[in-house]
Amino acid sequence: MGNGGGRLNHCVMVAACRKLHSHTISRRINVCRAPNYNHSQLPFSIETTLLRRYFSSSAETAQSQPELSLDLINIMDQKLAAIENRNSCLQAIVNQPDASPEQYSTANKELKKLRHTVELVTEMRKKHKEIEGLKLLLTESQDDKDMHQMASEELGQASDEEKRIRHSLLKSLLPKDDADERDCILEVRAGTGGEEASLFAMDIFKMYEKYSQKKGWKFEVLDVAESDLKGYKEASAAISGADVYGKLKFESGVHRVQRVPVTEKSGRVHTSAVSVVILPQADQVDVHLKNEDLKIDTYRSGGSGGQHANTTNSAVRVTHVPTGLTVNIQDERSQHMNKAKALKLLCAKLYEIERARADASRSRLRTEQIGSGDRSERIRTYNFPQGRVTDHRVGITTHSIDGLMQGDNLDTFVDALLLQQEMDAIASFTSTKH
Repeated sequence: MGNGGGRLNHCVMVAACRKLHSHTISRRINVCRAPNYNHSQLPFSIETTLLRRYFSSSAETAQSQPELSLDLINIMDQKLAAIENRNSCLQAIVNQPDASPEQYSTANKELKKLRHTVELVTEMRKKHKEIEGLKLLLTESQDDKDMHQMASEELGQASDEEKRIRHSLLKSLLPKDDADERDCILEVRAGTGGEEASLFAMDIFKMYEKYSQKKGWKFEVLDVAESDLKGYKEASAAISGADVYGKLKFESGVHRVQRVPVTEKSGRVHTSAVSVVILPQADQVDVHLKNEDLKIDTYRSGGSGGQHANTTNSAVRVTHVPTGLTVNIQDERSQHMNKAKALKLLCAKLYEIERARADASRSRLRTEQIGSGDRSERIRTYNFPQGRVTDHRVGITTHSIDGLMQGDNLDTFVDALLLQQEMDAIASFTSTKH
């Protein structure tokens, strides 16, 4: 939930809470507000109440951090004790003079992963001692009004700080996807809807390009296959920056558009769709790519399939023989550059196959609450006549479709989905008793 990120968009918080308590909170945001009340003006006190309802049913006053339930605290304490014990064992291995280089390296690597959590535990222990001292001072200063008031104020501040530390600890204990820190590959393909779908695919692709630029990320076009009307039948890009995959991974799925196509003479609204795929970037080391497993063909790029038609064999087709995966790139005039882009895209696809295989063999977070992640799942609808965009996984609607297509308001959905992921992780964490 964080202490420095500011308040999330009102509708984001309400929608995330609604998902966690569908039996007590309506599936429609407008049920949570009074009649004729704009959801963008929803009082922060209502949002806080909804959030706190998830964490603790006994919280009565608005505070900087919602109360954690007693059950959740008990589970956290058990896991923190186990982490402290593990940290001590690893420290003992590192300090052993006769530890082998492999033992030392393995233990030191694990210690680095635990360091942040252990530091927070140490900070929390100190805060507990401070709180106990202030409580004792309160008891002993009943006859000294000024001292009692000062101790009371200090105790309130220390308690708020303790809650902040405990929330940070909770976040450090939640399951993490190691791929979240990686760069990503974006793939956009036109689906049902013919030329209109291709034109919308181009709009969506450019939306992510503008969003990336506003975030300060690097957006490198890998390949574009144009339609007759200069839309995109399919397009791919590599996006690089801090935690890019973790922020964009929930964009995968079917994006549906409802609007009047440029080819429509009677003004009738058509429905089309494009598919978006977000893959974590990988390299040849990640996927153990071998030269003998690759079949590389070159051919001439041209026609509407490439941005730079020419008469040389600059286009590249790379086939991964063991899996049959094929990647075609003809965006650049240079065969060498096209080959490098093709290998980057192939590595991402192979890495995703390995991740899917690993995920299938172990328990997963309850991702069905924010979407199955299936690329065939309809995740968002863009209704141009009504000027609205709705994300069907968290039930959030924004009425600034023009700003969204310019990459301005995409954070409304990105933040909501990340918050929902965190809520789901907490729910999963709570259900794990060991």
